Amino acid sequence: MSKRVLIVDDSAVMRMTIKNYLENAGYEIVGQASNGEQAIDLALELEPDVITLDNILPDMLGLDILKFLRQEEEISSKIVMVSAVGQEAVIKQGKELGVDGYLVKPFNEKDIQDIVGAILKQN
Repeated sequence: MSKRVLIVDDSAVMRMTIKNYLENAGYEIVGQASNGEQAIDLALELEPDVITLDNILPDMLGLDILKFLRQEEEISSKIVMVSAVGQEAVIKQGKELGVDGYLVKPFNEKDIQDIVGAILKQN
């Protein structure tokens, strides 16, 4: 059974890019969200194996979504933060909140396939 992925990014182009890269590696894209509210609703409804989570969304930060999903709902989805901001503070805060991986834009197909594959191998 293929692993199920939820893509969260406010850019339609970035969602399509991630979708294509992950489908090429055999992942099933079960949902896409362009803002934080959609992201939380879909994460809780779909309970995907992996969530790719952009940090800068129109209505909230990915870090806030991460905090909510990890602390309030305690969902078991693996979460990969995706951000154009390679700031150490964001990475550090993400790790403290329970992010499983971090991907800095721009990235290529191999980068995202490698990180998603690696976090799915973790227990």
